[in-house]
Amino acid sequence: MPAILIDTNLLVYTCDPRDAARQDQAIRVLKHLDLSRAGRLSVQVLAEFTHVVTRSANPIFTREEAYIQIVRLVSTYPVFDLTPMIVMEAARGVRDHLLSYYDAQIWATARLNQVPIIFSEDFQDGQLLEGVRFINPFSKNFILEEWR
Repeated sequence: MPAILIDTNLLVYTCDPRDAARQDQAIRVLKHLDLSRAGRLSVQVLAEFTHVVTRSANPIFTREEAYIQIVRLVSTYPVFDLTPMIVMEAARGVRDHLLSYYDAQIWATARLNQVPIIFSEDFQDGQLLEGVRFINPFSKNFILEEWR
């Protein structure tokens, strides 16, 4: 199984009970990526996750709970650092492919670390961009068993 970069939305859905179907699917996908040792994270994804789950008047997690989740994620998945090369490649992704900057940074992290797949709902499902394919694990066409 190829390495797969996990986007923030997948992590957030695992702990957000407001959409039970997405939560169940996200939990299934992350368990699979953990067991297969295919899952990868980026520093950006960890930062975005922390921000999303602790923001607003009704946060999903307290700051302490978010910290515990981050520690768990870092101990479960390899994490790619944010480097100057990733920032430059992301800027090229904005320029050449018209991606938003933070989407381009996710793409650049995968591309420069030779990760051929990104699981995210934020891109066109199945899109291939310079060797990196975007897969929406919440799509009706997504079959988890095919990722074994």
